[in-house]
Amino acid sequence: MATISTKGIGVRFLIAFLLVVLTWNPTPYNYVEWAISQWSAVMPLIVFVGLVLVTAWVFFCRATARSLGMLGIGVSLALSATVFWILFSYGLVSTASTTLISWLVLALLALILAIGMSWSHLSQSWSGQVDVDDTDER
Repeated sequence: MATISTKGIGVRFLIAFLLVVLTWNPTPYNYVEWAISQWSAVMPLIVFVGLVLVTAWVFFCRATARSLGMLGIGVSLALSATVFWILFSYGLVSTASTTLISWLVLALLALILAIGMSWSHLSQSWSGQVDVDDTDER
């Protein structure tokens, strides 16, 4: 398996962030808002784009689940919750700032997906062990 660079992880994060933000974000420019407001006008296009998004979500979530496992996902979510706890406890983010909180949740979700997409490469690079899925023997 090829090693991964910080650029590779960054690209994975940007793609994951794009997927998350295109699906929903606190602005009116996202798939959910578009689908709700334009359903009757462009239903076939909305269904097509929705299926493309679902396919991307399945790809990212499946890769993340296989790479991190339930324990890794649980730890990632716990670390994300701790980030919010720190931000709220030290007054860095107000609980009334729903837009900022939404963007932070989206960024952390994208980060978890990007880590999931990168984890096998990182693990192999750090430990020298190859995941069972990575072997050429079938």
